Amino acid sequence: MPFQQGSARTRQRTVLLVGIAVLLAALVLAVLLASVLTHGTQEVSPKMMKWKDRGTTKNLKEVILGRCYNYIMARYPELGDKDCLKIWESLKHAFIYKNPCNITSEDYQPLMELTSHPIPCNKSLFWSKTSDLAHRYTKSNQNFLTLEDTLLGYIADSVSWCGDPSAPGINYESCPKRSECESNPSSVFWKMASKMFAEAACGEVQVMLNGSLEAGAFRSSSIFGSIEIFNLNPGKVSAVHIWLMHDIGGPQSESCSGHSIKKLKSILEERNFMITCEDNYRPVQLLQCVHNPDHTDCRFCTNT
Repeated sequence: MPFQQGSARTRQRTVLLVGIAVLLAALVLAVLLASVLTHGTQEVSPKMMKWKDRGTTKNLKEVILGRCYNYIMARYPELGDKDCLKIWESLKHAFIYKNPCNITSEDYQPLMELTSHPIPCNKSLFWSKTSDLAHRYTKSNQNFLTLEDTLLGYIADSVSWCGDPSAPGINYESCPKRSECESNPSSVFWKMASKMFAEAACGEVQVMLNGSLEAGAFRSSSIFGSIEIFNLNPGKVSAVHIWLMHDIGGPQSESCSGHSIKKLKSILEERNFMITCEDNYRPVQLLQCVHNPDHTDCRFCTNT
């Protein structure tokens, strides 16, 4: 009798242990299944937004750092106290993991402060629709500086960047054009940089415009017409010299007496600036003629 009772108790314990083992196995299986499902969900991240402009420049960090070090070490060693790594980090934090249509001026303010430096008086050269010619001129004549010849403009010239809320936070495939949204990283950056460049100008300043454009050399919607001209300080800038250049062999759609130039002069006069305007400023036209020496537009350039 005692033997039978012991056997019964043993069977009960066995059944109980088996039941516990089955329950534990079920719990383990449930945990593993939940882990797999959760892991699978994490792997499927939101897709990057798609835009119409080119994406972030490859190796952007290395490009920015390389240009920054070249600028402060080789070109302008007097700016050697600038911290290129901080400049890069500031630029990155302005756009990484952010919706590229929601960029604000506050995002770039630290970068503007880190890169600012004095612009010598009488050296500021503004331009509109004459980018290639203006920059060829400043490369051949160190007496003038465009925005792209400053530290801020130099590190950012011709590169692209934008962020995305999803990982890795930078969109290398596409970035928004201004037509897609105005508050994109590029538009906000260049507007702020242009404002800072204009505010730093002093003495006599120059603006190079394209007189071969049918729509007119001066456009109120341009960066120069909407931002730079209104951020020139009449207390620091004494005169504005307009250089109205025509393409070699191209149409001479407008002269210094043209309708859009009159509009520009009116704006400048209202802001109390002295103004001069010259068609085909000779030193710049000589540079144009270097590439077109035999063209009839350049024949007079060989005369003394």
